[in-house]
Amino acid sequence: MTERGRGLGFGRRDGDAGASAGSRWLAPGQAERPWPEGAVRLDDDIVGALLPERAARGHKGSFGRLLVIAGSLDYAGAALLVCRAAGRAGVGLVTLAIPESLQPLFAAKVVEATTMGLPEDDVEEIEPDGALARILDHEHDALVLGPGLRPGLSTTELVRELMATGGERDPAPIVLDAEALRSLASMTGWWEGDRRAAVLTPHTGEFGRLRAGSDRDPDADGDLIDDDAARVAAASDAATSWRQVVVLKGARTVIAAPDGSVAIAPFENPGLATGGTGDVLSGVIGALLAQGLDPFAAARLGVYLHGAAGDAVRERLGDAGLLASDLPDALAIARKRLAAAAARRRDGRRLGFAARMSMVGRSGPSEPPAPDARPIDPARPDPA
Repeated sequence: MTERGRGLGFGRRDGDAGASAGSRWLAPGQAERPWPEGAVRLDDDIVGALLPERAARGHKGSFGRLLVIAGSLDYAGAALLVCRAAGRAGVGLVTLAIPESLQPLFAAKVVEATTMGLPEDDVEEIEPDGALARILDHEHDALVLGPGLRPGLSTTELVRELMATGGERDPAPIVLDAEALRSLASMTGWWEGDRRAAVLTPHTGEFGRLRAGSDRDPDADGDLIDDDAARVAAASDAATSWRQVVVLKGARTVIAAPDGSVAIAPFENPGLATGGTGDVLSGVIGALLAQGLDPFAAARLGVYLHGAAGDAVRERLGDAGLLASDLPDALAIARKRLAAAAARRRDGRRLGFAARMSMVGRSGPSEPPAPDARPIDPARPDPA
């Protein structure tokens, strides 16, 4: 695979103004895959409008409190990645909740996040009722549940109890990933009744288990690896059936809402096919939920930032060798670039070379950006 010519200006490439993020990695002469109907193709304009505002006089409490319930002795890295990604996505405060016996281990590993021990029935095995009481007593604006959790009946019961609103006055939204999704797949009718607003982030294997647990034949969904139309149809059907936002991960990640709205991200990056990158995505979406975005908006923006960060790392390292821990810093840079591009559009300034020249003394009317401008390239220097 070869990269197309170097970019001219911010988020543009010579002769490639309308191309998608994934298309710049195509071999010469290779045609881009068709885009499925029925889904909005995400771009800078769409996701830039979703960025939460950052008040000049805001404090850490202004930018949300995220509670992360994740990690075990075998999968400590998952919890750490979620917390770091959440911080880089702009949340004000992160608390990591883990079994009490593991709290000393995790407290020594996290720097910016705080930790909270959850009661246990046995070593590393949480006691669901006590854990639930402690979680609900802790102030938070959103939750992430599942990455790296130890499988077991106690975990399944905690997932069940957290999904139920339980009479909470204003239940915080939740991101469900990894072990939380496997737990859901074992529950009959988990989506029925009053449920906490959630973003489910399955890869294709987890999605198949969830579909099977919902009395759907996963094979009937078709090829969910290479067939984008099948991915859009399956994710949309699942979101409307489960009444929750579904993020079907993979190349051209699909984001589907319960009302039938569907979006598709432009990123196709084999470098992201490595352990822990999904944990990073969970942290990003959780952080955006905590900052006040609704689940569909948080999922769309989170997926886009995650994909842009992945492309930035691919720009430096190629399509192999990316580590999940490479992504959090790139996330913050991607968000900065996206915010700068959105500000320029709001100001009516022109993207690309003209933006550079206008900042060194040129004046006069600006032209609006092309209607299908390329997604930002976080690896490119900020023209400002």
